[in-house]
Amino acid sequence: MRHTTLGNSTVRVTGLSFGAAGIGNLYTPVGEEEARAAVDAAWDAGIRYFDTAPHYGLGLSECRLGAALRDRPRDGFTVSTKVGRLLEPAPGTGGALPVGDDLDNGFAVPATHRRVWDFSADGVRRSIEESLLRTGLDRFDIVYLHDPDDHAEAALTEAYPALERLRGEGVIGAIGAGMNQNELLTRFLRDTDADVVLCAGRFTLLDPSALLELLPEAAARGRSVVVGGVFNSGLLADPRPGAPYDYTAAPPQLAARALRMDAVTRRYGLPLRAAALHYPRRHPAVATVLVGTRSAAEVRDTAELMERTVPDDLWAELRAEGLLLDQREEFGEFGEAGR
Repeated sequence: MRHTTLGNSTVRVTGLSFGAAGIGNLYTPVGEEEARAAVDAAWDAGIRYFDTAPHYGLGLSECRLGAALRDRPRDGFTVSTKVGRLLEPAPGTGGALPVGDDLDNGFAVPATHRRVWDFSADGVRRSIEESLLRTGLDRFDIVYLHDPDDHAEAALTEAYPALERLRGEGVIGAIGAGMNQNELLTRFLRDTDADVVLCAGRFTLLDPSALLELLPEAAARGRSVVVGGVFNSGLLADPRPGAPYDYTAAPPQLAARALRMDAVTRRYGLPLRAAALHYPRRHPAVATVLVGTRSAAEVRDTAELMERTVPDDLWAELRAEGLLLDQREEFGEFGEAGR
Protein backbone atom coordinates (compact mmCIF):
# COMPACT_ATOMS: atom_id res chain seq x y z
CA MET A 1 0.00 0.00 0.00
CA ARG A 2 1.36 3.41 -0.95
CA HIS A 3 2.48 5.91 1.70
CA THR A 4 2.25 9.72 1.69
CA THR A 5 4.07 12.23 3.88
CA LEU A 6 1.79 14.78 5.53
CA GLY A 7 2.48 18.41 4.60
CA ASN A 8 5.93 19.55 5.67
CA SER A 9 6.18 16.93 8.43
CA THR A 10 7.98 13.61 8.39
CA VAL A 11 4.82 11.69 9.33
CA ARG A 12 3.75 9.11 6.77
CA VAL A 13 0.31 7.60 6.29
CA THR A 14 -1.06 4.80 4.13
CA GLY A 15 -3.58 5.59 1.41
CA LEU A 16 -6.27 3.77 3.39
CA SER A 17 -6.49 4.36 7.12
CA PHE A 18 -8.37 2.81 10.04
CA GLY A 19 -10.94 4.91 11.88
CA ALA A 20 -11.35 3.52 15.38
CA ALA A 21 -14.69 5.06 16.40
CA GLY A 22 -16.41 1.77 15.56
CA ILE A 23 -14.33 -0.25 18.01
CA GLY A 24 -15.33 2.35 20.60
CA ASN A 25 -18.88 0.95 20.33
CA LEU A 26 -20.23 3.55 17.93
CA TYR A 27 -24.03 3.05 17.97
CA THR A 28 -23.82 -0.66 18.89
CA PRO A 29 -21.53 -2.80 21.06
CA VAL A 30 -18.43 -4.46 19.62
CA GLY A 31 -16.83 -7.29 21.58
CA GLU A 32 -13.21 -7.22 22.68
CA GLU A 33 -12.21 -10.06 20.36
CA GLU A 34 -14.06 -8.52 17.41
CA ALA A 35 -12.36 -5.16 18.00
CA ARG A 36 -8.92 -6.78 18.16
CA ALA A 37 -9.65 -8.80 15.01
CA ALA A 38 -10.58 -5.60 13.15
CA VAL A 39 -7.22 -3.99 13.97
CA ASP A 40 -5.37 -7.22 13.11
CA ALA A 41 -7.16 -7.40 9.76
CA ALA A 42 -6.20 -3.79 9.04
CA TRP A 43 -2.58 -4.62 9.75
CA ASP A 44 -2.73 -7.69 7.53
CA ALA A 45 -4.19 -5.54 4.73
CA GLY A 46 -1.21 -3.19 4.90
CA ILE A 47 -2.96 -0.35 6.73
CA ARG A 48 -0.51 1.50 8.95
CA TYR A 49 -2.40 4.65 9.95
CA PHE A 50 -4.88 4.40 12.82
CA ASP A 51 -7.05 7.26 14.13
CA THR A 52 -8.79 7.48 17.49
CA ALA A 53 -10.04 10.06 20.02
CA PRO A 54 -11.09 10.32 23.68
CA HIS A 55 -14.63 11.08 22.47
CA TYR A 56 -14.97 7.62 20.91
CA GLY A 57 -16.62 5.47 23.52
CA LEU A 58 -15.41 7.62 26.41
CA GLY A 59 -11.87 6.40 25.90
CA LEU A 60 -12.76 2.80 24.97
CA SER A 61 -11.50 3.26 21.41
CA GLU A 62 -8.12 4.51 22.63
CA CYS A 63 -7.80 1.62 25.09
CA ARG A 64 -8.66 -1.03 22.52
CA LEU A 65 -6.53 0.46 19.75
CA GLY A 66 -3.53 0.83 22.04
CA ALA A 67 -3.83 -2.75 23.26
CA ALA A 68 -4.03 -4.06 19.68
CA LEU A 69 -0.98 -2.11 18.56
CA ARG A 70 1.17 -2.32 21.66
CA ASP A 71 3.24 -5.31 20.54
CA ARG A 72 3.75 -4.01 16.99
CA PRO A 73 7.01 -2.26 16.06
CA ARG A 74 6.36 1.36 17.08
CA ASP A 75 8.15 2.87 14.09
CA GLY A 76 6.03 0.73 11.80
CA PHE A 77 2.70 2.55 12.26
CA THR A 78 1.17 6.00 12.63
CA VAL A 79 -1.43 6.89 15.27
CA SER A 80 -3.47 10.04 15.67
CA THR A 81 -5.68 11.14 18.51
CA LYS A 82 -7.56 14.34 19.22
CA VAL A 83 -7.85 17.07 21.83
CA GLY A 84 -10.66 19.40 22.87
CA ARG A 85 -12.79 17.09 25.00
CA LEU A 86 -11.54 16.07 28.43
CA LEU A 87 -13.13 13.09 30.16
CA GLU A 88 -14.30 13.77 33.70
CA PRO A 89 -15.91 11.19 36.03
CA ALA A 90 -19.68 11.57 35.84
CA PRO A 91 -21.38 12.75 39.03
CA GLY A 92 -22.53 9.84 41.17
CA THR A 93 -20.59 7.16 39.31
CA GLY A 94 -18.60 6.34 42.40
CA GLY A 95 -21.70 5.24 44.29
CA ALA A 96 -23.96 2.22 44.13
CA LEU A 97 -26.47 3.70 41.67
CA PRO A 98 -26.54 2.10 38.19
CA VAL A 99 -24.78 4.03 35.46
CA GLY A 100 -26.74 5.03 32.36
CA ASP A 101 -25.51 4.71 28.80
CA ASP A 102 -23.80 7.13 26.43
CA LEU A 103 -26.09 6.56 23.46
CA ASP A 104 -27.19 10.20 23.41
CA ASN A 105 -23.62 10.84 22.25
CA GLY A 106 -23.66 7.89 19.87
CA PHE A 107 -21.74 5.27 21.87
CA ALA A 108 -23.01 2.05 23.44
CA VAL A 109 -20.91 2.32 26.59
CA PRO A 110 -21.70 3.04 30.25
CA ALA A 111 -21.78 6.78 30.91
CA THR A 112 -19.07 6.61 33.54
CA HIS A 113 -17.58 9.91 32.37
CA ARG A 114 -18.74 13.16 30.84
CA ARG A 115 -17.06 15.16 28.11
CA VAL A 116 -15.86 18.66 29.00
CA TRP A 117 -14.87 21.03 26.21
CA ASP A 118 -11.39 22.41 26.84
CA PHE A 119 -9.21 24.06 24.20
CA SER A 120 -6.86 25.67 26.69
CA ALA A 121 -3.13 25.01 26.56
CA ASP A 122 -3.33 23.11 29.86
CA GLY A 123 -6.30 21.15 28.55
CA VAL A 124 -4.34 20.12 25.47
CA ARG A 125 -1.42 18.80 27.49
CA ARG A 126 -3.68 17.02 29.97
CA SER A 127 -5.70 15.43 27.17
CA ILE A 128 -2.59 14.08 25.46
CA GLU A 129 -1.19 12.75 28.74
CA GLU A 130 -4.44 10.94 29.50
CA SER A 131 -4.66 9.55 25.97
CA LEU A 132 -1.12 8.19 26.30
CA LEU A 133 -2.15 6.42 29.49
CA ARG A 134 -5.23 4.92 27.86
CA THR A 135 -3.38 3.69 24.78
CA GLY A 136 -0.20 2.67 26.56
CA LEU A 137 1.77 4.11 23.64
CA ASP A 138 4.90 6.21 24.01
CA ARG A 139 3.80 9.00 21.64
CA PHE A 140 1.25 10.17 19.09
CA ASP A 141 2.35 10.91 15.56
CA ILE A 142 -0.55 13.27 14.82
CA VAL A 143 -2.83 15.27 17.11
CA TYR A 144 -5.95 17.00 15.82
CA LEU A 145 -8.08 19.71 17.38
CA HIS A 146 -11.40 17.86 17.52
CA ASP A 147 -14.58 19.65 16.40
CA PRO A 148 -13.64 23.18 17.51
CA ASP A 149 -16.64 24.57 15.57
CA ASP A 150 -18.07 26.49 18.55
CA HIS A 151 -14.66 27.16 20.11
CA ALA A 152 -12.78 28.61 17.17
CA GLU A 153 -10.98 31.44 18.96
CA ALA A 154 -9.81 29.30 21.87
CA ALA A 155 -8.70 26.61 19.45
CA LEU A 156 -6.75 29.09 17.33
CA THR A 157 -5.25 31.21 20.11
CA GLU A 158 -4.71 28.68 22.91
CA ALA A 159 -4.91 25.05 21.75
CA TYR A 160 -3.15 25.41 18.43
CA PRO A 161 -0.11 27.24 19.87
CA ALA A 162 0.16 24.52 22.51
CA LEU A 163 0.23 21.86 19.80
CA GLU A 164 2.74 23.89 17.84
CA ARG A 165 5.05 24.00 20.87
CA LEU A 166 4.73 20.24 21.33
CA ARG A 167 5.55 19.72 17.67
CA GLY A 168 8.58 21.98 18.05
CA GLU A 169 9.69 19.92 21.05
CA GLY A 170 9.40 16.74 19.00
CA VAL A 171 6.62 15.35 21.19
CA ILE A 172 4.22 15.29 18.21
CA GLY A 173 5.13 14.76 14.58
CA ALA A 174 2.23 16.57 12.90
CA ILE A 175 -0.71 18.71 14.00
CA GLY A 176 -4.02 19.71 12.54
CA ALA A 177 -7.77 20.03 13.02
CA GLY A 178 -10.65 17.68 12.29
CA MET A 179 -14.22 18.74 11.57
CA ASN A 180 -17.34 18.06 9.52
CA GLN A 181 -17.16 21.46 7.82
CA ASN A 182 -15.00 23.35 5.34
CA GLU A 183 -14.93 26.99 6.43
CA LEU A 184 -13.05 26.72 9.70
CA LEU A 185 -10.70 24.06 8.34
CA THR A 186 -9.82 26.44 5.51
CA ARG A 187 -9.14 29.13 8.10
CA PHE A 188 -6.76 26.80 9.91
CA LEU A 189 -4.87 26.26 6.67
CA ARG A 190 -4.63 30.01 6.06
CA ASP A 191 -3.93 31.22 9.59
CA THR A 192 -1.74 28.48 11.06
CA ASP A 193 1.14 26.21 10.16
CA ALA A 194 -0.96 23.06 10.53
CA ASP A 195 0.37 20.06 8.63
CA VAL A 196 -2.95 18.41 7.93
CA VAL A 197 -6.70 18.78 8.25
CA LEU A 198 -9.21 15.97 8.65
CA CYS A 199 -12.33 16.75 6.64
CA ALA A 200 -15.29 14.45 7.32
CA GLY A 201 -18.26 14.17 4.98
CA ARG A 202 -17.50 17.20 2.82
CA PHE A 203 -15.61 15.54 -0.02
CA THR A 204 -17.94 12.76 -1.07
CA LEU A 205 -19.97 11.74 -4.09
CA LEU A 206 -22.98 13.50 -2.57
CA ASP A 207 -21.18 16.50 -1.09
CA PRO A 208 -18.00 17.61 -2.89
CA SER A 209 -18.08 21.09 -1.30
CA ALA A 210 -14.47 20.80 -0.05
CA LEU A 211 -13.48 21.41 -3.68
CA LEU A 212 -14.61 25.02 -3.47
CA GLU A 213 -11.96 26.37 -1.07
CA LEU A 214 -10.53 23.79 1.31
CA LEU A 215 -8.79 21.50 -1.16
CA PRO A 216 -7.42 24.29 -3.40
CA GLU A 217 -6.07 26.02 -0.26
CA ALA A 218 -4.39 22.84 0.93
CA ALA A 219 -2.87 22.15 -2.48
CA ALA A 220 -1.59 25.72 -2.83
CA ARG A 221 0.08 25.62 0.60
CA GLY A 222 1.51 22.11 0.36
CA ARG A 223 -0.67 20.83 3.20
CA SER A 224 -2.38 17.47 3.38
CA VAL A 225 -6.02 16.51 3.75
CA VAL A 226 -7.30 13.35 5.40
CA VAL A 227 -10.78 12.61 4.10
CA GLY A 228 -13.23 10.83 6.36
CA GLY A 229 -16.94 10.20 6.22
CA VAL A 230 -16.80 9.09 2.59
CA PHE A 231 -20.08 7.19 2.98
CA ASN A 232 -21.90 10.21 4.52
CA SER A 233 -22.86 8.08 7.56
CA GLY A 234 -24.11 5.16 5.48
CA LEU A 235 -26.13 6.21 2.43
CA LEU A 236 -23.20 5.74 0.05
CA ALA A 237 -22.37 2.35 1.55
CA ASP A 238 -25.93 1.01 1.50
CA PRO A 239 -28.08 3.17 -0.78
CA ARG A 240 -31.75 2.78 0.05
CA PRO A 241 -34.69 4.91 1.19
CA GLY A 242 -34.29 5.88 4.84
CA ALA A 243 -30.57 5.11 5.00
CA PRO A 244 -28.61 7.46 7.26
CA TYR A 245 -27.05 10.57 5.75
CA ASP A 246 -24.91 12.82 7.96
CA TYR A 247 -26.26 11.24 11.14
CA THR A 248 -29.94 11.48 10.23
CA ALA A 249 -32.34 9.86 7.78
CA ALA A 250 -31.47 10.75 4.19
CA PRO A 251 -33.89 13.11 2.43
CA PRO A 252 -35.81 11.20 -0.26
CA GLN A 253 -34.18 13.12 -3.12
CA LEU A 254 -30.68 12.27 -1.88
CA ALA A 255 -31.57 8.62 -1.42
CA ALA A 256 -32.95 8.55 -4.96
CA ARG A 257 -29.75 10.13 -6.27
CA ALA A 258 -27.61 7.58 -4.44
CA LEU A 259 -29.67 4.75 -5.93
CA ARG A 260 -29.18 6.18 -9.42
CA MET A 261 -25.43 6.38 -8.75
CA ASP A 262 -25.46 2.77 -7.59
CA ALA A 263 -27.13 1.71 -10.83
CA VAL A 264 -24.31 3.38 -12.80
CA THR A 265 -21.48 1.88 -10.76
CA ARG A 266 -22.98 -1.61 -10.97
CA ARG A 267 -22.94 -1.38 -14.75
CA TYR A 268 -19.15 -1.29 -14.28
CA GLY A 269 -19.21 -4.24 -11.90
CA LEU A 270 -18.67 -2.12 -8.78
CA PRO A 271 -20.83 -1.35 -5.74
CA LEU A 272 -21.42 2.31 -5.00
CA ARG A 273 -19.23 2.11 -1.91
CA ALA A 274 -16.24 1.36 -4.14
CA ALA A 275 -16.75 4.61 -6.05
CA ALA A 276 -17.28 6.44 -2.75
CA LEU A 277 -13.91 5.17 -1.50
CA HIS A 278 -12.01 6.01 -4.67
CA TYR A 279 -13.54 9.41 -5.39
CA PRO A 280 -11.52 11.54 -2.90
CA ARG A 281 -8.24 9.76 -3.70
CA ARG A 282 -8.22 11.44 -7.10
CA HIS A 283 -7.36 14.86 -5.64
CA PRO A 284 -3.63 15.55 -5.19
CA ALA A 285 -4.08 17.19 -1.76
CA VAL A 286 -5.71 14.07 -0.30
CA ALA A 287 -3.19 11.94 1.57
CA THR A 288 -5.47 9.17 2.80
CA VAL A 289 -9.06 8.03 3.07
CA LEU A 290 -10.07 7.32 6.67
CA VAL A 291 -12.76 4.65 7.00
CA GLY A 292 -14.40 3.62 10.24
CA THR A 293 -14.59 -0.16 10.48
CA ARG A 294 -15.74 -2.34 13.36
CA SER A 295 -15.01 -5.91 12.22
CA ALA A 296 -12.39 -7.88 10.33
CA ALA A 297 -14.91 -8.52 7.53
CA GLU A 298 -15.54 -4.79 7.06
CA VAL A 299 -11.82 -4.10 6.98
CA ARG A 300 -11.17 -6.79 4.39
CA ASP A 301 -14.06 -5.61 2.23
CA THR A 302 -12.86 -2.01 2.33
CA ALA A 303 -9.26 -2.94 1.56
CA GLU A 304 -10.34 -5.15 -1.34
CA LEU A 305 -12.51 -2.40 -2.84
CA MET A 306 -9.66 0.08 -2.53
CA GLU A 307 -7.55 -2.21 -4.69
CA ARG A 308 -10.14 -2.27 -7.46
CA THR A 309 -9.78 -0.08 -10.53
CA VAL A 310 -12.48 2.52 -11.15
CA PRO A 311 -12.49 3.45 -14.86
CA ASP A 312 -12.57 7.06 -16.01
CA ASP A 313 -15.70 6.25 -17.99
CA LEU A 314 -17.60 5.67 -14.74
CA TRP A 315 -16.87 9.21 -13.51
CA ALA A 316 -17.75 10.59 -16.93
CA GLU A 317 -21.09 8.78 -16.94
CA LEU A 318 -21.96 10.01 -13.46
CA ARG A 319 -21.27 13.57 -14.63
CA ALA A 320 -23.16 13.10 -17.88
CA GLU A 321 -26.24 11.98 -15.94
CA GLY A 322 -25.97 14.99 -13.61
CA LEU A 323 -25.24 12.80 -10.61
CA LEU A 324 -21.75 14.05 -9.79
CA LEU A 325 -21.77 17.69 -8.79
CA ASP A 326 -18.05 18.48 -9.11
CA GLN A 327 -18.53 19.84 -12.63
CA ARG A 328 -15.43 21.65 -13.85
CA GLU A 329 -17.33 24.86 -14.47
CA GLU A 330 -18.48 24.83 -10.84
CA PHE A 331 -15.37 23.70 -9.02
CA GLY A 332 -12.44 24.10 -11.41
CA GLU A 333 -10.21 21.36 -12.76
CA PHE A 334 -8.61 19.28 -10.03
CA GLY A 335 -7.10 16.67 -12.29
CA GLU A 336 -6.02 13.16 -11.54
CA ALA A 337 -3.62 12.29 -8.76
CA GLY A 338 -2.62 9.03 -10.39
CA ARG A 339 -3.78 7.03 -7.42
